[in-house]
Amino acid sequence: MRLKGKVVIITGAGRGIGQACALRYAEEGAFVSCVDINQETAITTAKGVDEAGGRGLAIQADISTAAGNNAMVGRTVEVFGGLDLFHANAGIQFIGHLDQTPEEEWDRVHSVNLRGVYFGIKYALPELRRRGGGSIIITGSVLGMVGDPLLPAYGATKGGLRAMCRALAVAHGPENIRTNTICPGDVDTPLEQEYFDFQPDPELARKQVTDRYPLRRLAEPRDVANVAVFLASDEASYLNGIDIIVDGGLLAQAY
Repeated sequence: MRLKGKVVIITGAGRGIGQACALRYAEEGAFVSCVDINQETAITTAKGVDEAGGRGLAIQADISTAAGNNAMVGRTVEVFGGLDLFHANAGIQFIGHLDQTPEEEWDRVHSVNLRGVYFGIKYALPELRRRGGGSIIITGSVLGMVGDPLLPAYGATKGGLRAMCRALAVAHGPENIRTNTICPGDVDTPLEQEYFDFQPDPELARKQVTDRYPLRRLAEPRDVANVAVFLASDEASYLNGIDIIVDGGLLAQAY
């Protein structure tokens, strides 16, 4: 029960990595605000949090807006009395080469993946200060370090998040607020399946990607969630401003 009584907000909690993290936080005793733009999936995850041993709160919010983030934080504090961990996880993608990416799609990806994190942290920081400190976790990606020709907008946002993480770590470390980034490789989620479905042969694409991993499998969402629990806990109390790469050894190989 490493997070017993801790109050957590996680965005993009309706599916994939966000849902897995919400459930793992619950298993460690946390109160979890499950934020998603889809109200039904937020409710489903919040029910799962209750069943896993935590206390769940479903919040429907558009985190690309200031109003959505302000309301998300306000509702959490109203119900649970404070905030100890903000996990900025929500993310979207557009698949296509840079010159095939419409301006509106570039802006849409950035509004959620980068601007949304800025808003979320902006409104979370005062509540973390009131607790005497806390933790910020940002779900990044190995694509903030290496390139996928079909995901330039997505990769650009993930690189930006790594830089934001370091600025926050330096700025708010003196306030006992730690900021770290988790950078997964390919994770078996609905977002990942969208990428495979874009390919001419989705099953072949999945096999080709999987075969590039030394462990010969994609990550499961829970693989990422286990790292998130560690970063959120006191066991990681001296980790600040770092990336934890969860990629099964993908970036370890030269070819």
